[in-house]
Amino acid sequence: MIDIGSGLYFDERHLEFQFIRSSGPGGQNVNKVASAVQMRVQIDDLHELPLRVRDRLKEIGGSRVTTQNELIIEAQRFRTQERNKQDAIDRLVAMLRKAAERKKYRVKTRPTLASKRRRIDTKKKRGDTKKMRQSPTD
Repeated sequence: MIDIGSGLYFDERHLEFQFIRSSGPGGQNVNKVASAVQMRVQIDDLHELPLRVRDRLKEIGGSRVTTQNELIIEAQRFRTQERNKQDAIDRLVAMLRKAAERKKYRVKTRPTLASKRRRIDTKKKRGDTKKMRQSPTD
């Protein structure tokens, strides 16, 4: 079980790992060793998580979520499979923590009468200033 925090967790069995060749520098070693990790998670299978968290994870995932609701995370920062695998898991946990946060809803407010008057007064003063710059007409 992987603990996300605030009482949420999910089972490691939902994670599917595939090791691929990493891009970028690395000399001859980069062509021989598959050190990059591609982690796949079927979002709909994470029944341990509430529905709102799963839906928010789809939003946060963006282009990393396929049409089959599968989240794909690629990790290739490090030179070893183990560290890249842990990096992918850490990134998933960070995404899940963000998805678990509740959105702060904005309370609509109306401008006060005094602020409306101040706005109109400044607009009038600005208009008068521009009018003074014009050439006089007959």
